[in-house]
Amino acid sequence: MIPVDTAIIILIFLFSILKPYVYHSTNLASEAYSSPSIILSGRKNDGTRFIIDDFREAYYWLKQNTKKSTKIMCWWDYGYQLTGMANRTVIVDNNTWNNTHIATVGRAMASPEDEAYEIARFLDTDYVLVIFGGYSAYSRDDISKFLWMVRISAGVFPTVKESNFYNNGIYRVDQNASQTMLDSLMYRLCYYRFGEIRTTNGEPLGYDTARNCEIGKKGYDLEYFEEAYSTERWIVRIYRVLPLPQREKKMKSRYNDLKSKSSGSTDDSESSELDNT
Repeated sequence: MIPVDTAIIILIFLFSILKPYVYHSTNLASEAYSSPSIILSGRKNDGTRFIIDDFREAYYWLKQNTKKSTKIMCWWDYGYQLTGMANRTVIVDNNTWNNTHIATVGRAMASPEDEAYEIARFLDTDYVLVIFGGYSAYSRDDISKFLWMVRISAGVFPTVKESNFYNNGIYRVDQNASQTMLDSLMYRLCYYRFGEIRTTNGEPLGYDTARNCEIGKKGYDLEYFEEAYSTERWIVRIYRVLPLPQREKKMKSRYNDLKSKSSGSTDDSESSELDNT
């Protein structure tokens, strides 16, 4: 039987130990659950807090500047958020059960730009959205998740090989990155125009603050995609899938010619014009 005085001392000792833990856990819980995950926050060197609102900013831009019928290709992680806040259709989302469909999006991200363009057109995609943290030191971006996209894609499409995205067994984005990595759509969309920006004093242009390295490819242009919008901290980057100018121009010309001549009879000159369209 423990004496009452001893029991009181033990309880006081346990309380003094557990109180800081409870206080710490409560603070962590309040930080984690008091704000939606779509809004991020950080602290400056002086301790002041700042809000990162890039996700909401990007979804609002899509809602205000694209048609309701717009289809957006992005990794499935952001599907629900994008559908709910931008009210736009996504190619894959958190409830996509078709592994081949998810792998197809991963294959597009892992392919060179011209091949990715064909896949995007096949999926009837209007915009491509990527998450990029190299400017703002946001480490949970698509470059960090990219290997999972490659692995899922490789499980369905044998032409995609994960080993091609490594250099001597190391996954990297600097000057020693593999050529396959440098040519991939994911790399080109995330780092487009990034080589013109100085993110850190004392570091070269195009310094990735999330991976602490200078990127390996700068000063390139996009041929099949066009930058439509990048948020304040470049965390969300949106690209328009360019149309096929020649094909669309021919279709439009033929349609207009046929429409203008459908109301009247077609003479020899008109028939010749239609044949040449």
